[in-house]
Amino acid sequence: MNNQLQNTSSLNSVTFSFEDGRNSSPVRTAELQPIVVNPWDVALCVTGTLISCENAIVIAIIFYTPALRAPMFILIGSLAFADLLAGLGLILNFIFTYMLSTEFVHLVSAGLLIAAFSASVLTILAITVDRYLSLYNALTYHTERTVTFTYVILVLIWLVCVALGMLPVLGWNCLQDEFTCSICRPVTKNNAALLAVTFLLIFALMMQLYLQICKIAFRHAQQIAVQHQFMATSHASSTTKGVSTLSVILGTFALCWIPFAMYSLVADSRYPMVYTYATVLPATCSSAINPIIYAFRNPDIQKSLWLACCGCVPSNFSMRPRMSSDV
Repeated sequence: MNNQLQNTSSLNSVTFSFEDGRNSSPVRTAELQPIVVNPWDVALCVTGTLISCENAIVIAIIFYTPALRAPMFILIGSLAFADLLAGLGLILNFIFTYMLSTEFVHLVSAGLLIAAFSASVLTILAITVDRYLSLYNALTYHTERTVTFTYVILVLIWLVCVALGMLPVLGWNCLQDEFTCSICRPVTKNNAALLAVTFLLIFALMMQLYLQICKIAFRHAQQIAVQHQFMATSHASSTTKGVSTLSVILGTFALCWIPFAMYSLVADSRYPMVYTYATVLPATCSSAINPIIYAFRNPDIQKSLWLACCGCVPSNFSMRPRMSSDV
């Protein structure tokens, strides 16, 4: 009996030695070992599941609703597809890390995440440009902005993002030299810095476009107020609400991505992993926030969602006019 207890207890005993904050090779006392799961990885996997579910709903609504075929909804669908791939990439990364850990699958996982998040950011930029053009060229926008033109822009965006995602597999990785690794292995420090700088430039362009949108919105409100003095207060209130919404959109995007971008510029693989996780998690959460900002706020998508879920539209539901803040 005592021998059986000793043998059973030895199956669960694993000795780890720590050096420079990393786990060295474990000394096995038996063939079976418990798998230690990092809570941060669990959080990223759960976030990926939430992202996948949200964006799958958006894609299904747009795909099965014939009325949602305007360029605006095509862009929203592309954003949802990019975020869906990002969510699936987070889930696959968790599976690959703990169940199928090989160099090739890690390269594929890293490439998928790079391509998906790059497509997400670039599609948000395309949506911002689309909103700016819809205000700047309000009279000719619907005649110049065709579905074919939107598809061409999206094809170019996805070609660029797929090319970026292929770089780790094609040899742009740090597997041969660990000292060149960035905070996100197997991406090299130089590649991570280049992606971070590109993101900051995109954010600066988006901020400039949103400032122009606010100026145009206020100018339109002033023109309407001059023509209809009795409506000045209501138009000023709606314009202020629209500008506040745009500020929330831009602020949320900045809070999610800028910490990770800035940390990628200054840190490398020698920095504590907890800082990497603390900046990566908010960045991934942006893909969970995007459906709320760009899809579920839209009255047409809200109507389609009500019809799909309940078969009817609430009596108090009103299709309010679109403002500059609507996407």
